[in-house]
Formats: sequence, C-alpha cells, structure tokens
Amino acid sequence: MIDNRIVIIDGNSLINRAYYALPPLITKEGQYTNALYGFITMLLKIYDDYDPEYIGVAFDLKAPTFRHKEFTDYKLGRKKMLPELAQQLEPLKKVLDAMNIYRVEIEGFEADDLIGTLSNYCQKREMECLIVTGDRDALQLASKTTKILITKKGISNLAIYDDAQVMEEYQVTPLQFIDVKGLMGDKSDNIPGVPGIGEKTAIKLINQFGSVEELIKNTHEITSSKVREKIEAHIDDIVLSKRLATIITEVPVEIDIDHLKRKDVNYQEIIELFKEYEFNSLINRFSNKEVQEVQEVSADSYVIIQNIDQLEAAKKKLMDSEVIAINTIDYGSDRITDGLLAITLATSDEEVYVIDFRDTNDGKIIETLKEILEDEKTSIICHDAKEKIIHFSTYDINIQGITFDTMIGEYLIDPAKSSYSLLDLSLLYFNERITDIDELKGKGKQAIKIIDIDKDQLYKSLYQQVRAVQKLTPLIQEKIKDLNLERLFYEVELPLASVLASMELVGIKVDQNILLSLEKEFGEKINQLTSEIYTLAETEFNINSPKQLGEVLFDKLGLPPIKKTKTGYSTNAEVLDKLMDRHEIIGKIVEYRQLTKLKSTYVDGLLKIINSTTGRIHSSFNQTVTTTGRISSTEPNLQNIPVRLEMGRQLRKVFIAEEGYTLVDADYSQIELRVLADISEDKNLLDAFEKNQDIHTRTASEIFNVQMDEVTSSMRSSAKAVNFGIVYGISDFGLGENLNISRAKAKEYIESYLDKYQGVKRYMEEIVASAKANGYVLTLLNRRRYLPEIHSSNYNVRSFGERMAMNTPIQGTAADIIKIAMVKVHKNLKKNGLSSRLILQVHDELIVEALQEETEKAAEILKNSMEEAMELKAKLKVDLSTGSSWYEAK
Repeated sequence: MIDNRIVIIDGNSLINRAYYALPPLITKEGQYTNALYGFITMLLKIYDDYDPEYIGVAFDLKAPTFRHKEFTDYKLGRKKMLPELAQQLEPLKKVLDAMNIYRVEIEGFEADDLIGTLSNYCQKREMECLIVTGDRDALQLASKTTKILITKKGISNLAIYDDAQVMEEYQVTPLQFIDVKGLMGDKSDNIPGVPGIGEKTAIKLINQFGSVEELIKNTHEITSSKVREKIEAHIDDIVLSKRLATIITEVPVEIDIDHLKRKDVNYQEIIELFKEYEFNSLINRFSNKEVQEVQEVSADSYVIIQNIDQLEAAKKKLMDSEVIAINTIDYGSDRITDGLLAITLATSDEEVYVIDFRDTNDGKIIETLKEILEDEKTSIICHDAKEKIIHFSTYDINIQGITFDTMIGEYLIDPAKSSYSLLDLSLLYFNERITDIDELKGKGKQAIKIIDIDKDQLYKSLYQQVRAVQKLTPLIQEKIKDLNLERLFYEVELPLASVLASMELVGIKVDQNILLSLEKEFGEKINQLTSEIYTLAETEFNINSPKQLGEVLFDKLGLPPIKKTKTGYSTNAEVLDKLMDRHEIIGKIVEYRQLTKLKSTYVDGLLKIINSTTGRIHSSFNQTVTTTGRISSTEPNLQNIPVRLEMGRQLRKVFIAEEGYTLVDADYSQIELRVLADISEDKNLLDAFEKNQDIHTRTASEIFNVQMDEVTSSMRSSAKAVNFGIVYGISDFGLGENLNISRAKAKEYIESYLDKYQGVKRYMEEIVASAKANGYVLTLLNRRRYLPEIHSSNYNVRSFGERMAMNTPIQGTAADIIKIAMVKVHKNLKKNGLSSRLILQVHDELIVEALQEETEKAAEILKNSMEEAMELKAKLKVDLSTGSSWYEAK
C-alpha cells in the first residue's frame, strides 16, 4: 500500500462508461450487471496498479444543485439514464459498502465538486491525489500532486494527466481549461458558451488573452470580426458558462480523511453479492485468503499407495464402499497418449488414497485398479467424467460404473455459466477455496511443469478436489431432481460422456498428402488473388488491414461507403456483399478472405494437430459449453468448416477412413422443422411430413397460393428462408436482408406463412408469454434456458430474448435428440459385437467408421438408432451415404 496516496473515483462517470463499454450481462433473475461488472474490474485494476492508502467513490444525488438553481436549463435535455443502467447503481453501492469503500455524496453538490474539494484538501497537505473519471471537465483540477486518470477505449485503459500534460496536449493550464469551457460551452450539460466557437478557437483566444475576463475587457483586440461579434453578443453567457463549468473546491463540509482510509473487505458479504450477480470469476479474485479455506490437509488426511500390498490392503474398503469418488491428473501434454501423473480415490467413509504413478511402476497396481474400477458393482462419482475415462484408457482401464458427474450436473442446472471448475463450484456452494493446480504451476516465466510441483502441494490439491466432489454430489443431485432433469441427466448427458470420450480416443484419420496439396494449392491461389487485387487497386497494400482496405476502396476507387466505424470505414462481409456489383475487386477480396481463413484455420491448423503416434486428429467434443445443449468441438472446430463453399467442401476430402474401413454418414432430414411441427402441432406442417412432401415446396405453395407443381426454384428458395427464419425468430428486416427484398415484401411473406401455419403462430405467441412469466423455456426433455433478456426495456435486447424463447425449445430438443442418438448408436454397435465405431458429430450429422465387412450392419444400426431416438408426431428421418472419405460420404 502506497502511503499518502488517495484515489477518488467519479462513480456516475465510471459506471456510465462501463455500461457502454461492455455487452449486456444479465442474471437469471433479470438483473443487468454489465456496468457493475465493468466498474468492479476497473476498481480492482486500480487497486493492483496504484495500491492507494485512501480511496473513495463520489456520486451525484437527485436533489438539484446550486447550478440548477442559478441556471434552470442546466443539464436540460440530457437523456434520462437508461433503466438497464439505473438498476445497477444500487447494486454498485452495495458492493462498495461490502468492500468498505467510502461513498462521497452530499445533496446540493455534484460529484465533481466533492472530488474538487477532496483534491484541494490533498493538495494543501501534499498528498498524491488520483482522480479516475471519464469526464474531461476534471482536467481543471490537475496539478503537480493531483493527476487525472481519464478512461480511454471503454474502461480498460487510462490516460494520465498532471498540469504539465494538460498544458502539452491542450496548450492551456488546467485553470484556463475552465475559460475554454466558458467559451465553447458543453452540450452534454447544456452549458451555452458562445454559438459557433469551438475548442480550437477557444484555446486560441485564451492563449491570447489569458482568461475570459481579460478577453471580455479587450474584445476590440480580437482580429476576426466574426469572432468579435459572437463574443460581444454573448458576454453574459460566457460569464455564466465559466461559472457553471467551474468545479467547486471549497464545498462547506468538514473532511475526515480517515473515512477514506482503505479498510478490509467484508469478504463474506462481497462473495454473497458476487454469487447473486453471478460474478464467478470475481469470487476467485477474493479467494486467496479471504474466503474460508477448506480444512487443513495434513499428511495423515490421505494414504499414499506406493506398492501392490498397500493397494490390496485398501481394496476391500474401496470395493465395499457405497460410492467411490475419483480424481485424476495427467501430464498436461498429449491427453490421448500420455499416462496419468496421479489419482485419488475416496470411499464413502472419507478414506482417501493417493497413487502417484511416478513412484509406482508395478503393473500389478494397474491390474488391481482395473479390477476395482471395472467391477459392475462399483459406483463412481467424479467431476468431468469424459476426462477421467480418457485418462484411465491409457492403462486399458474401462470405467463402467460412473453414476454422477458434478460438472455435467451443474451445467444442466445453469447452462449459462462461463466455468464449471471444481474451484468455482466449491466457492459457489461452500465459500471454500480448494488449492488450484494451475495456481501451483504459476504463470509466465515462473511457470513450472506439473511433474515439478511439490508433491505435498499436489496431493493436497487432489485430496481437496476429490472431497469437493463428495460434498457437491448430493447437493447437485437434489437440484437436478427439483428441476425435473433426472431423465436428461441419467439417460442422456451422463452416458454421452462415455461416447464422447470414445470418439476423442479413436479420432479421425486424415490424409496428410491431401493437406499438403491443399496447402500448396491455396497458397498459390492466394498469391494470384493478391496480385490481381493489387492490379485492380493500382497500388500495393495490406489486404488484411481493414483501415488500408477501406482507404483503397472508398478513397482511391471512390466506392460508396456503406458503414463507418470509430476507426474508419467498415469493410466487413455485409459491406462487401452490398458492393459486389460495384467493382471487380470486391469479388477478389471476398475470395481472398475465404481462402486465407481456410488455409490458416484448417489446412495449416490441421497439419499442426495430427497426432504423431496415431496419425489421426483427436478433436475435443465439449459437452458443457452451449446454452442450447448442442455439442461443440475444438482443435479443430469441425462444426465450422464452411461447406457452403466448394473450397470448404474440398476440406472434407482430408478426412478419410482407416484402411479396411468405410465412413457411413447419416444426417437428420430437417430435424428442427420436424421438432417445430411436433411442439406446435401445426396441421399443415404435420400433414406435409406425413405425406413425405418436400417441406420447402409445400411452404412455397402455401405462401404464394399456387399448386405444388407450379412452385418455381425461386419460390422454393424464398420459402426455405422463411421456414428456417421462423425457427430462429427472424424479423421482416432480417428476412429482407437474406432474400434481398424489401422489408414490406418480407413482412408479407412472414404474415402469409403465419396465416397458413396457425399452429406455429400460436406456439410462437405462447412460448414468448411463457418465457415472460417464468423467466426460462424448456426443451421436450426439460433442458432449461434462462432468458432474463426477455424483460428488458431495451427493444433490441428484448427482441433477442423473444427470438431465443421461440428457438431454444426447437434447437435444444434437436440437440437432445442427436445426443440420444449418439448414445444409442454407441451402445448398439457394441451390443452387436461390431468393431465399427462412432467417430464424428457435426450439427445434425453422425459418422461411423465401419469395418468394411460390417458396413451394411453398421449403417442399419446408425439409421435405426437415429430415427428411433425420440418419438415425434413428425417422424424423424435420416439420409444415409457411404464413402472412403467424408467428402464422398456426404
């Protein structure tokens, strides 16, 4: 802590900045928190960077100030604070109170005046004063001891001004900054100033005369007759404006600086508030010493097993235990081929055993572990079951009896969390901080490998984690029961963890030669496009720089600018699409962007992640990421291969079947529209699927009032956009953009659709009403998504909430169905004794790598398992194909 340093924060200014700097954050209860979160993170950054001895936050109060009394139009016309921001002020004050940060607020005076008075108090006592604000008005307070920290680029950066810096940047002293304001006025505060006098002219005049008082006395010396006339016509306004712009530094109040002395945080209270506002990452910030540590782990809290005799002695206790909790840690390098570093096993009566595989090379230990963990009577609980299955597979241990996973359980309870780590859950449920292994490793240059972590610290962490699993399990189980999520958890998500583990372990084979060929082909094409773009632009420039590209397109080539950003012209995909017919260069740039992304992300990216041992790519399938329940994948993200482009489709040639195998590809036919038909019970939709009609042709027939055989390809395309748009709650504006038609015409299409599909219309109205009443929507399996946005007074945010209310039951149910199908496919392939294996899931598509002599049987199992995944009124249908590569199979 730096003695004699005080930080004074302009509360209203900073929370306002934070609100507009961050995207909306909303709790499940509908409380907006983005400004609150931004303010707190900035506050913590100030603690880190400046470590002041004293700190206070100044706020405006609602009562009128002397300025309002003197000038009734003061701040007149200023927009009222948005409700989404206003509702965050009281929570902020609660947080500040819990952090024991003094709030400076007095009726009749603005926060600026209180800040000015405090800074004056500090200056007289030669205390260093730092004022944090987004308002340049505070620059008038700058001095050798008082620095103004102005927020820049949202709230992440601060520009620091003392008196010298103000002089350097504005060519006036801090006090003269008031005179400048007196001349130019301030629209935001409705301070009049002199109409037509801007900042440059005001600075020039104050440099010449020194102050507005001297300027008023010597107007005859103003060289510009126009400026002189303006000044002379508004002398009263100038005097008033300076007075209004002057921050009072002698508010008649007694200052007790000890009130601002930094005090200990009320950690219990702050953590409860952070839980309420769902700031899990901020809870971690206060978790080093501030929250209750878990019970101290001593050497006799666990048993270290180093030989087979010790494990045999523990075996009976483990196998007799009602439940075994397990935790594992690997070497942190290759999760597929590297072994385990250490594990913990805990019995129901809290006996904890640690096995460090660095010290135990006895194969008999593995055999005994296999016997314990594969026993059909063994019930196992853990956190992140998929990871545990992968870890033990290295030792040919196939865990069978996982009965609970705390990570998946918490995900179903609250699918919007950013983290489901044991550290976060322990803090959330128990206010207890367990030792974090990543923390033990350290950061940056100081970081160490896991194998170099002190053993006692490592064992302590593993012990705490396995005990956390034991404590969390009954609490999360109860919540799952209360929310009617038991079927979804026990029949879908938990068994799915084993399926995903199997898929990751098997991986998918890639043809490295095709990749290298594409690398060369794409590289040559990119070079060719670069040359053609330079020729068309008649100059060389950085095509990847939006700024340089904007200058070429709009300044040099004279194309009409569609959209401007703070940094210049926008050159995003939407802008380029609107300019496509204006110049030949646009098409080249679009193709260049597509190719460079494909090359860097997929071609170069895939070459880097081919497993040197297996020769396959082992993508990670993420079960607890999306709020809709869909599975995502990383390294590589197979969901995002741009297959609408021929270049993107070419990438599918890279993914091939192992020698002696064939890829069997199955894709649900219009699963989301079938789910919509089931949920809405719309007669027309159900009838179309019952008759096995082309749904888009049927919809076109309904919308355009023609017979199905009279539907043109253009009509069908429009109907297809409407069908899928309806599923995603599309607006007339959005549909118009997609189809390149007028908003009025798009509205006509949507109204015609809803007129013909009354069941869908009724569903949309009822699900939005339900979401507003309950704050959430459900899938057919009760997967829950909270929608606090739906109560927003902001039209765009509320509309987003309404679209999600319509879409989530459909998309979420489709996600549930594909997961059920995956579990069935995996189970049925095994049940039939096949060597074929499920290896890939992308959106509504599953791929099985089938032994060639098993192809027919595997295809039958794949198709039947998918079509029987869920009984819908519009029966599920699957399209099936085979090939030696993903490209052929698709």
